[in-house]
Amino acid sequence: MQIWTPNQNIQNQRFTIQKVIGSGGYGITYSAIEQRTGKTFVLKTLNHLQQTKPDFPEQQQKFVQEAFRLAKCHHPHIVEVHDVFQENQLWVMVMEYIDGQDLAEYIDQQGKLSEHEALCYVEQVGNALEYIHQRGFLHRDVKPNNILLRRTTKEAVLIDFGLAREFTTGRTGSMTSAKTEGYAPLEQYERRGNFGTYTDVYALAATLYSLLTGEVPFPANFRKTGIPLPPPQQFNSQISDRVNGAILQGMALQPQERTPTVLEFRKNLGLVSSGDPEVQLKSSVGMDYRQLRDLLAAGKWYEADEETARVMLAVAQREKEGWLRVEDIDNFPCEDLRIIDQLWVKYSNGRFGFSVQKRIYQSLGGTREYNKEIWQAFGDKVGWRKGGDWLYYRDITFDITAPEAHLPGG
Repeated sequence: MQIWTPNQNIQNQRFTIQKVIGSGGYGITYSAIEQRTGKTFVLKTLNHLQQTKPDFPEQQQKFVQEAFRLAKCHHPHIVEVHDVFQENQLWVMVMEYIDGQDLAEYIDQQGKLSEHEALCYVEQVGNALEYIHQRGFLHRDVKPNNILLRRTTKEAVLIDFGLAREFTTGRTGSMTSAKTEGYAPLEQYERRGNFGTYTDVYALAATLYSLLTGEVPFPANFRKTGIPLPPPQQFNSQISDRVNGAILQGMALQPQERTPTVLEFRKNLGLVSSGDPEVQLKSSVGMDYRQLRDLLAAGKWYEADEETARVMLAVAQREKEGWLRVEDIDNFPCEDLRIIDQLWVKYSNGRFGFSVQKRIYQSLGGTREYNKEIWQAFGDKVGWRKGGDWLYYRDITFDITAPEAHLPGG
């Protein structure tokens, strides 16, 4: 059995253990310093209880499957896996270290959140869930404890894919009985149940319930005995009727009565239009994005790029200076950044947008810390460099045929 202690070196002196930062039913995570780079990473292994069980080899196999499944995911709101290795027969996952706190700790300190702030986090996690659902697997443990908030940007990041499993919607399958009371739907209490995207919808809706009320919802198995779920408005009268109804539908006890997909849940919350998926232009500071929308819809990429720069400077109140500082970017309203990004993503059919650029940048190993080689590789990838030289703005390609993530560039 392996349990590591502070200052212990592993992987041929590659990592020095700092401390244990988390432990659950299956895994244990450590913070560690990589000696060569001086960077902090998170190392995850199976915990001491799993290491002493007769089925430890099978659990290791599932752990490795989780690692490779996560390593294929490159999304701004999903924790990044950098490497997998063995240390004395124990498999270890090397993940990015996220400086921040989980949403459970956050609401313990802040109290129940405003509807606007809670929906911002649910929108980000919802996008992450749609991404993994498209790749054929479920998270099955969405809850405030498994959502980290980056300290600087307040972006939500979904972590802990230990219960993630592949699925076929509507097909009865055998799953592990592990679950979190209050966030797990009824089908997770059954050894063989009908699992689908609606399984994660329940947990996401329950998470929103908790963020808005400060309460953990009644567990699904209690509700099955006839105990009704109190509407979230009972604990927070500031919750709108629309959001209250969307949560209750998302937490319907029976899968066939529940909101079927995360996209439908987001539509019910008003985050996405229910017809043609029109981006909701609800600025948190009163900015008018109709001009940007119309330019993008008309395929006027140059004008749209200029308009993007204009509105971002206006939102940050930096029109006079004409450029954004790091603190302006860190404090840029989440809702407005989402609007700008979604408009670019929608009208470019997913080719352009900040989220597309971020996905590629992070896939190359990019972080908030400047790295010349990674930045140059990113410039090459998105077409901002040619022949080893950076292009002038006038040489940018303002056309839909430009490389992926080429725009916005202003």
